This record gives sequence, C-alpha cells and structure tokens, in this order.
Amino acid sequence: MSGRADVPACDLLVVGGTVIDGTGAARHRADVAISGDRIAAIGDLSAMQAAERIQADGLVVAPGFIDAHTHDDRAVLSGPDMTPKISQGVTTVIAGNCGISLAPFPEGRDPPPPLNLLGGREQFRFRRFADYMAALAAAPAALNIAPQVGHTTLRAAVMDDLSRPAGPAELDAMAGLVDEAMAAGAIGLSTGLFYPPARAATTDEVVRLATRAAAGGGLHTTHMRDEGAGVFDSLRESAEIGRRAHLPVVISHHKCTGRPNWGRSVATLAAISAARRDQVLDFDVYPYTASSTVLLKERVGDAERVMVTWSRAEPDMAGKDLADIARLWDCPVDAAVDRLQPAGAIYWQMHEDDLRRILAWPDAMIGSDGLPHDEAPHPRLWGTFPRVLGHYSRDVGLFPLEQAVRKMTSIAARVFGLAGRGTLATGNFADLVLFDPATVKDEASFETPKRAARGIHQVLVNGRTVWRNGAWTGNRPGRVLARTA
Repeated sequence: MSGRADVPACDLLVVGGTVIDGTGAARHRADVAISGDRIAAIGDLSAMQAAERIQADGLVVAPGFIDAHTHDDRAVLSGPDMTPKISQGVTTVIAGNCGISLAPFPEGRDPPPPLNLLGGREQFRFRRFADYMAALAAAPAALNIAPQVGHTTLRAAVMDDLSRPAGPAELDAMAGLVDEAMAAGAIGLSTGLFYPPARAATTDEVVRLATRAAAGGGLHTTHMRDEGAGVFDSLRESAEIGRRAHLPVVISHHKCTGRPNWGRSVATLAAISAARRDQVLDFDVYPYTASSTVLLKERVGDAERVMVTWSRAEPDMAGKDLADIARLWDCPVDAAVDRLQPAGAIYWQMHEDDLRRILAWPDAMIGSDGLPHDEAPHPRLWGTFPRVLGHYSRDVGLFPLEQAVRKMTSIAARVFGLAGRGTLATGNFADLVLFDPATVKDEASFETPKRAARGIHQVLVNGRTVWRNGAWTGNRPGRVLARTA
C-alpha cells in the first residue's frame, strides 16, 4: 500500500475492540495490527495505516479457539470449510483422538467400530501416516489441524484378532508405525481403551507404543478404560503410562458416568491434582451432561436416556430415542440395538454438578469431541465454545470471561506444544476471533443440532478471514501444525 514512509503500516488493523489475550489477564482496550500471518503490534495504533480495517467496537478480540479434542480427521478433507468449527471461533483442531485416526490403515478393508465414526473403507485409504499428512498439506482447510496417530487404528492395521493382547511381532509392527507417524508429523499417540478393539491391550502394550511416541517428542491422549465405576483404576493406569513412557498425558473428556458415580469428580480432580505434582497430566472436557459415540449395549445400560445419531441399517431412526424405537418395533431394547447396527448414539450419563466442577478446574481445556459425520450429531459439534462463553461464563458465572478464553486457548497451546498460538502477542500467528460477549450463545440443541452460534462476528486464521457475516469466506489458510515439546 502507498503512504508516508515514516508512518507504520500493516495489512489489517482491528480497531476499537476489547482484547482478552488468552493468558487469563484482565481485558483491556487495544488495537491489533496484522502483517502477513502474524500479529505485528497490539496497543493504541490509531496512527497506523492499514490496507484493511476491522471495526471491533463492543466486541472482544481473542485468540482463535483451540478445540482440544476432535474427530475432524476426515472432515478437514471432505468439508474443508469446517463451518461447524469456524462458526464457533475455532481456528485449530486436535485430531486423531480416542485411538481413532485415518492412518495408517491397509486399503480395501472395512474399519471396525469405533473407527467407522470417521467413515468406511473408502475413507481409510492412507497406508502410511505420511500419506495422510501429504493429503492435508495438498488440500488445506479453513483452519489448522494437529493430528495424532490412533492406537486402535494401529491394532486394526496389524492384528487379525482384536480381542487379545498384541503378540511380540505385532507390537514390533505397531511400534514401527508409530515411529513412521511421528517422523511424518504426528503430535502424539492416542488410545481408546474403553472400546472393544482396544480393551484387550495391556498396559505394557500401550507403554511400548507411548515410549515410541515420546521418542518422537509426542504426548499421549487417552479415552480411558472406564469413566464410571472403574474411573480411579483408569486414572492410575493413565498416569502410570505417562510415568513409564516419560511423556505428557491428556485425559480425554474427563467425566464420571452413571448415576452411582455422580459426585465422584471431587475425588477424581483431587487424584489428578496429586498426580500432577510428579508428572505432566492434563484433561479436556465438553460442556454437556450427555456423551456421544458408537451404539454399545453396555453403555445403554448406564444411561438415563439414549438417542440414535446414525444407523447404517435403519437410517430413518437417526434423531429418535432408543426407547421410542424399541416401542415402535415392539421389541426389547437389546434387540433394537442389534437391528440398528452399525450405529451411533447420544447417552445422558452425567450430573450437572460434576460437569460444572470439572469445567471450573483451573487448567481444564475445552474440547468438543464432536462427531462431524453423524446424521443427527450431538450439539457439541456446533455449540461447545459459545456454550462455555455464553452459558457457563456469562449466565451461570462459573468463571470470568478471561478464564473461559484461557481454557480455550493458551492452556491447549501449552499442552499440545503449539508454538506461537493460543495468546495474542506481537509475533504470534494471527489466529483471532471477534465475538460479542453480551450475545454470544450456542444455538445448537439436541433437537436441532446443526445450527451456528450467535455472536461470533469474525474469525481469522493465519491472518486471513475465514468467517464473516455468518458465513465462510471461501478462504482456506489452515496449516498442519507440528508439536514443539
């Protein structure tokens, strides 16, 4: 742009907004200048020239939100606009969670549940993790992605029987695949020990693979074996894996499921705090008392209510309660579950008091755990981050807005090693969200789950606007992010 040589200039200037920088510090009035993909300056920039100006009066200017727990591995390729996420202000997603990743997997084979949450054999086409990473780089999405390699995917790739522990040769093969994935840029190893294809895996099996992830500078995230009656044994196992493999651990979607376990979050949080004195241990949480995954009989029994989110055999049943389906078919619930398979479901299993206690824990990260390919998805896919900002921070008063933003930004950037992201600071990447603190609100519900939030005005990824005026701009500036340990 042209202008006086002695007047500083930038590509884009956000003026008049209230900055919440992601660190937990008090909000303050400041302008934000962006040059290229970086923040060039923050402060009173009224004298600065800019090619483009964004007027942010009445709006909060915050770091783009980091979704600490997603299953967006395929979505970034099949729907690169990523509207469910950018409409919430999310600029980075952590993928490959719960032991589920698209790669590495032999072509021409059907992925077993829960891998089929990402799709069928046509989606599982990446023999090497490097092939998947190349596909991400060749077709950028609207936001950034940091992928992990999934333990269940590894088991399904090398084992002919998933109901047993891996043998020595199979362990060697999986270790080699972890090495390849880490060399290709995976940020760590995830496990889903709760699910049938991984339940037979021993602690030693996970430690062996986690050690390889640690050698590559990675971390370990885990959907633990049990979030109900056995939650404390599962917490101890997760911590043990981290200690023995010498790597950070993230407990996925921490919760206490099933009515007999309501209230146990007081003790689980105390156990996590105690473990953190000797090792790096974190967790993410989503702001709902209902969970969602594949339809499993054992989970149905623990739930207060179950709603079907998709069914390959009976697609018309998506969005209906399981109890209503059983009545419609005049059959026992177990028989309805069998007839629906393969299928997914939402389970009401948690208590609001536990949820609030876990959300309010000082270093809790926010992760949606949304399932983008469900026909009737859990509303967390579209509503997680505005729900924390609007409902839990503003309306309930569970924590100040500064802490809400911190839970969505700098904590995740620290935990996952995303250098230059998660805070608004000069020199950092220009991932920003502009939202109205008075009106921001999740609009997605269990009845109408695919609805964009209210109050998210503009979202920038690497200095380029991806969401404005309630729509995707068509820009795809997202990058594959590496972990800086």
